[in-house]
Amino acid sequence: EEDFEIIDKKQLPDAAELRNEEKAKAEEARWSAPILSLARKASENLALSYGSALKSASLVGLVSKPGSSDSPAKTSTRCHTMEERANLMNMMKLSIKILIQSALSLGRTLDSDFPPLQQFFVVLEHCLKHGLKVKKSFIGQNKSFFGPLELVEKLCPEASDIATSVKNLPELKTAVGRGRAWLYLALMQKKLADYLKVLLDHKHLLSEFYEPDALMMEEEGAVIVGLLVGLNVIDANLCLKGEDLDSQVGVIDFSLYLKETQDSDGKQDGGITAVLDQKHYVEELNRHLSCTVADLQNKIDCLEKTNSKLQEELAAATDRIGSLQEEQQQLKQQNELIRERSEKSVEVTKEDTKVELDTYKQSRQGLDEMYSDVWKQLKEEKKIRLELEKELELQIGMKTEMEIAMKLLEKDTHEKQDTLVALRQQLEEVKAINLQMFHKSQNAECSLQQKTEAISSFEGKTNEMMSSMKQMEERLQQAEEARQAAEERCSKMKQELAGRLNSCRQQMAQLDSKCSTLEKELKSEKEQRQTLQKELHQEKDATTLLKTELQQMEGLKKELRKLQDEKQQLKKVHEEQEQALQEMGLHLSQSKLKMEDIKEVNKALKGHTWLKDDEATHCKQCKKEFSISRRKHHCRNCGDIFCNTCSSNELALPSYPKPVRVCDNCHTLLLQQCSSNSS
Repeated sequence: EEDFEIIDKKQLPDAAELRNEEKAKAEEARWSAPILSLARKASENLALSYGSALKSASLVGLVSKPGSSDSPAKTSTRCHTMEERANLMNMMKLSIKILIQSALSLGRTLDSDFPPLQQFFVVLEHCLKHGLKVKKSFIGQNKSFFGPLELVEKLCPEASDIATSVKNLPELKTAVGRGRAWLYLALMQKKLADYLKVLLDHKHLLSEFYEPDALMMEEEGAVIVGLLVGLNVIDANLCLKGEDLDSQVGVIDFSLYLKETQDSDGKQDGGITAVLDQKHYVEELNRHLSCTVADLQNKIDCLEKTNSKLQEELAAATDRIGSLQEEQQQLKQQNELIRERSEKSVEVTKEDTKVELDTYKQSRQGLDEMYSDVWKQLKEEKKIRLELEKELELQIGMKTEMEIAMKLLEKDTHEKQDTLVALRQQLEEVKAINLQMFHKSQNAECSLQQKTEAISSFEGKTNEMMSSMKQMEERLQQAEEARQAAEERCSKMKQELAGRLNSCRQQMAQLDSKCSTLEKELKSEKEQRQTLQKELHQEKDATTLLKTELQQMEGLKKELRKLQDEKQQLKKVHEEQEQALQEMGLHLSQSKLKMEDIKEVNKALKGHTWLKDDEATHCKQCKKEFSISRRKHHCRNCGDIFCNTCSSNELALPSYPKPVRVCDNCHTLLLQQCSSNSS
C-alpha cells in the first residue's frame, strides 16, 4: 500500500505515447551508456578491493573465517546492509545539497510542489524506514516510521504542538500519512535536526522499533542529523490540508541527480566521483526495486497462506453444516415425540379440569350463601360504625368546648393571680399604715396616761387647794393683792411663751430647708457615685486593653530576639559566603588563565577550514594519492582530509557527543591539552 498506487484504465497511456517514451529513452541511453559502463567498472573495482580487504581482515583476525560460527550468508547480509546504509547516506547528502542550492537560487519560500523538496522527503522516509522492525497484528504486518517519531513528544515537550496538530488532522487515516505530516511540520519549524538528534541520544528507546544494524542505530544516522542542520537556511510553507499524504508513492526520482559528464582532460577526477555517485544511485534504485519485489513476494505468500486458511475454514464449515443437518433431523424426531406426549397430557388435563369445574360449582353455591350472611353482618356493622362515628364527633365537639373553657379558665386564673398580687401589695401597704397607726395610738395612749396622771395629781391638788382655799379665803385679801401681782407675771409669761413658739417654728422651717438641701446633696452624691462606677468600668476595660498590649509587647520582644539571632546567623553566613566568593575569585582567575591557554591551542587548531572532497587529492600528512581503495576521511577537529591510517584515532569533542575521527596531530595536541587541564 505504501510503495504502489492503483491506477485506473483511463490513466493508461496510448500506443503513440508509449512510442514517444521509447524514443526519449533511446536518446537518454545514448549519453547514459558511457556513464553506466564506467559505473560497472567502478563496481567491479570496488568488489575486488572489498574482497581483498576481507581477505586481509580474515588474516589479521578481524573477520571470522568460514569455519567459524559466522556463516558466509551472515557476512554477505552484513555487507549488504552496510552498502545500503552508505548508499542512503550518499543519497541524503545529494538531496540536501541540491535542495539547498535550488532554494538559494530561487530566493523564496518553498512550496510542497517543489520537486527537490518532494525528493528530499522521499529519501528521508527511506532512511527512517531502513531496518524497521515488523510488528505483527491480527490485521497483518505493520511497518511504519511514525512509531519512533511519536517518542519525540515524550522526550522533547516542544514537539507536543506538532503531535497534537497531526492527530487533529481528519484527512490522515494511516500511520505513514501521519509520519509524513510530522516531517513537514518539523521542517517548517526548522527543528527537524534537533528532534532527530534527541531520538539518537536515546537509542535504548529506538531499539524497540529498529534492528541493531539499522541506519538510525549506526553512525550514519548521526551524520544525517548533522547534514539536516543545513536545512535551517530554507524557509518552507507546506499546506497539509489539500494533499493526500496517505496514498503518496515514495519512489526516488534519479533523473534529478543524474548529470551529463563532459569528457575533458582537466576534470577527469570530478567525472570519476560523479560516476561513482551515479553508481551509488543506481545501486540504491536496484535496492529499492529488490525491496519492492521482496514486499510483493511477502504479500503473495501472505495471500497464499490466507487462501489455504480460507480453504481449511471452508472444509470445516461444510463439515459443520453436515453435522448441523444431522442435529436438525434428531431435533425433528424429538419434537414429534414431545408433541405426542403433550397431546396426551392435554387430554388428561382436560378431564381433570372437568372434575375440578364440578367441584368448583358445588363449592360456589356454599360460598354464595356464606357471602349473603357475611353481607348482612357487614351492613349491621356499618350502621353501628356510623352511630359510633356520630358519638365520636359529639365527644370531639365536647372536647373542643372543654379546651376553650379551659383556656378561658386559665385566662381568668391569670387575671385573678394578677389581682391577688395587687391585693397582696395593697394589704402590705395597709399593714404598714396600720403599724404606723398602732405606733401613733400607743404614743397617744402614753400621752393620755400621762394626762390622766396629771389630772389625778391636779384633783389631789384641787382638794388640797379647796382645803387651802378656806385658808386662802382668809388670805384672800392677801392673795388678791398677790393675784394682781401674779396676773401681771402671767401676762409676762404668756408673752415669753409666744416668743418661744415663734422661735420653735422658725427652727422647724430651718430644719425643713436643711432636709431638702440634704436630699438634694444625696441625689447629687448618687449621681456622682454612678459616674464614678462608669469611670471604674472604663478604667477596668482600659486595664484589660493594656494587659493585652503588654502580652503583645512580650511576643514582639521574643520575635525581636529571634530576629536578632537570625541576624547573627545571617552575618555568619554572609562572612562565609564572602570567604567562598574570594576563593571563587581565585579559582576564576586560575580558570581564566587556563581558558587563555585553551584559546591559544584552539587558535592553533582552528587555523584550517573544512575542506571539500573535490579540493583534496592527496593525504595532508603522508602525501599519498587518494584512490578507490584509499578513501578520504575528514578530521572533525581541523577539517582537513586524511587517509585512514593517518586519521585512525578517535576522541570526544565539545561539538560531538560521541568519540569521532581525529588526525594524529590533533590527537596529540588534544591529549596534551587534556593532561594540562587535569594537572
